[in-house]
Amino acid sequence: MPLIAVEGLQKSFGVPVIDDLSFAVDEGEAVGIVGPNGAGKTTLLNLIAGELAPDHGHIFYDGRDITRARPDVRAKAGIARTAQIPRPFEGLTVFENVLVGATFGTRASRRAATDRATAALELADMIGKANVPAGSLPLLDRKRLELARALATQPKILLLDEIAGGLTEAEVHELIAKIREIHAGGVTIVWIEHIVHALLAVVGRIMAMSFGRKIAEGEPREVMSSAAVREVYLGVGEA
Repeated sequence: MPLIAVEGLQKSFGVPVIDDLSFAVDEGEAVGIVGPNGAGKTTLLNLIAGELAPDHGHIFYDGRDITRARPDVRAKAGIARTAQIPRPFEGLTVFENVLVGATFGTRASRRAATDRATAALELADMIGKANVPAGSLPLLDRKRLELARALATQPKILLLDEIAGGLTEAEVHELIAKIREIHAGGVTIVWIEHIVHALLAVVGRIMAMSFGRKIAEGEPREVMSSAAVREVYLGVGEA
């Protein structure tokens, strides 16, 4: 039984953004999602996380239909995500930001939430900046904070939305190592990313999207070299 499954998912904002999409992720997998801007990738994560409601279709988590479940219910059940653009509470410290996730994204007691926040900061390599105001952080640390806040909920599945975007090559390699570590610790990963070599270093399967539809799925290098993906994602047609 898949950990996450979407069946016949549809979402429209005047025009279809997710168009009869079905796919599933097994527990322990690391799956990448690629596609051009406007393909519907972030909308898909928003639907899984509960930030949007689908027009049609169903979302199943661990065998349960969560299509209409609130975002906080999904978070407490083990679904966490990072935002494409980090959105910290800038007036709070790094630790306070992560404590918010540990407190409101779980059913933990105050003491347990504090312990979870500390552990998440350590895993995200941010414990040394726990007392720094979040609004003063550079981009890499904002990304790490976003990751720590999600990890503080102790997720079963982590939805990553272009977390490598805007980073230097050295920073991307640091991030790859960290996501590998998180995945090796038992967290299922679904990762949207335009930096393809980062995905290839982590995921075991890729789904490619275009105009809200799945156009290819399978072994990462085979998907990225397929004619359909080369045409719509890389802009390369047949000779």
